[in-house]
Amino acid sequence: MRVTFLGTGTSQGVPPIGCNSPVCLSTNAKDKRLRASILVEWKGKSIVVDAGPDFRYQLIRAGVQRLDALLFTHEHRDHTAGLDDIRPFNYLQGGPVEVYCSNRVLNAFKSQYDYIFAEHPYPGIPLINFNLIENGRFLVDDCWITAVEVLHYKLPVHAFVFDDFAYVTDANFISDTQRDLLRNKKVLVLNALRKEAHISHFTLDEAVEVGKELAAEQVYFTHMSHQIGFHDQVNQYLPNNMALAYDGQVIEI
Repeated sequence: MRVTFLGTGTSQGVPPIGCNSPVCLSTNAKDKRLRASILVEWKGKSIVVDAGPDFRYQLIRAGVQRLDALLFTHEHRDHTAGLDDIRPFNYLQGGPVEVYCSNRVLNAFKSQYDYIFAEHPYPGIPLINFNLIENGRFLVDDCWITAVEVLHYKLPVHAFVFDDFAYVTDANFISDTQRDLLRNKKVLVLNALRKEAHISHFTLDEAVEVGKELAAEQVYFTHMSHQIGFHDQVNQYLPNNMALAYDGQVIEI
């Protein structure tokens, strides 16, 4: 399995245009973060989790040539605003793209992208097969994936487990029963918004403690705001098996 971090950032704490703070002025590419998304290449399939406003550029930057499935964690626009940009894959692949999401997310799409669902759709709209998922296992071709429920304040969000790899974003609470589905993985990715407390996201310290409790061999942090600080400096203070992820990072599992 090959995982590419298409983006490791968030809309939360994004600096304004013209910002002259130290992180804005950093020359380290690892401090430049687009909205959180990953590409999982597994069993010959290309599976992307979330399509935010940066989706089109992220796929071009990563050289993605095929999209077999697009999974959504939840309906917030920083994770869904790029859905329309699957249209090139309709053309390249000669048909619809398979999208997997909860019924609640599908209902949000019907509002956000009403033209996709029109009775007499405009020519050239995105072609999508929507597949509804709930908590538990589901199949993408021959790939078994597990949807795990976490809470983003009070909003249920899906984390995803791909065999020995687990991906959790937009969470600040995971129940004991759902944590059991995330334990002892080779690689665990957790959201870590910033160092200061937040109503709906793990802080960096909270994410470190969750990572320790879930006992993954390696933990990476994503969905980081501008406020978290410099990539290299923060990494110096993390446990040896934990690190901030960065855009474009590729890991083999």
